[in-house]
Amino acid sequence: MIDKPDVDERSLATEVAAAWGVDVTGLAFLPLGLDGNAWAYRVDAAGGERYFLKLRRGDFARAAVLLPGFLRAQGVRQVVAPIDLPDGGASRPFGDHRLLLYPFHDGGSLWGRGLTDRQWVEYGEFLGRLHAVTPTADLAAVLPVETYRSSAGERLRALGEQAATSEVLGDFWDRYAAVLRRLSARVDDLAARLTRGQHVICHADVHPGNLIADGDGPLHVVDWDAPILAPRERDLMFVYSGDFGDHPINAHRAALFRRGYGPLEPDRTMLGYYRSERQLDDVTAFLDSILNAEASPESQANDLHWLTHVAETVAAEDDR
Repeated sequence: MIDKPDVDERSLATEVAAAWGVDVTGLAFLPLGLDGNAWAYRVDAAGGERYFLKLRRGDFARAAVLLPGFLRAQGVRQVVAPIDLPDGGASRPFGDHRLLLYPFHDGGSLWGRGLTDRQWVEYGEFLGRLHAVTPTADLAAVLPVETYRSSAGERLRALGEQAATSEVLGDFWDRYAAVLRRLSARVDDLAARLTRGQHVICHADVHPGNLIADGDGPLHVVDWDAPILAPRERDLMFVYSGDFGDHPINAHRAALFRRGYGPLEPDRTMLGYYRSERQLDDVTAFLDSILNAEASPESQANDLHWLTHVAETVAAEDDR
């Protein structure tokens, strides 16, 4: 989120220091993500160490806390897992919020600069290993399971009524309402035509923005907030769609990815469903954020930019 949370940052730094035994020298707010209930900070510590702090209003999903450490124990080394508290567990309360602390990795996300050839192979290796891991019974019990029933269409209908009368969104809604209603209908149509696939552990948001690397260095996969048991296309959609990152897959990159992943023939209907459902979900997330009475004008402008980008993408596909 672009807007800072309504918390006292000195108290936040004190809590982190006490909870994890870190000599905190500074906090730097990081305007990341679309989740209106989650915020990120870089934590600077004496001696030059740095950490990544996630602050969430309410509780973290149990799977988000437990799965990353489990995967690292299974040898999926790219996973960035939360740091355990000295007295056990990983999540720490902070007023109405919860905290998770992670290692901080240099280099930034690969959304803008893309993956090198070596990293495309590693991307495939990572997802191949992830999809081959069998969860324990305890972990499977807390992982959501794909139902192929999206709530995004209902959210669009509810938010559309507000958008139509909004000073910020009125013009946008006049122009794109019909396009977005067609998108919602397409999601329902694709869901009805799906052939149910085998469920595997999916990250569920594994686009290049959640891949961190320093130069051509190893990949670090972050943002395990919403893992799910679903067909592998739930993750492969981010690989094969052109919507995510400034350097999407092409024939050369696809060959490199398959070299790492292994033999691969994704279900095209399933890929289409997940891509359309993600577009619709992003639309509702942006609408909800813009309509939030607490959103700053800067945040609204940023979200409207990306909302319009999604709507224009969908409209262009309708015209083809």
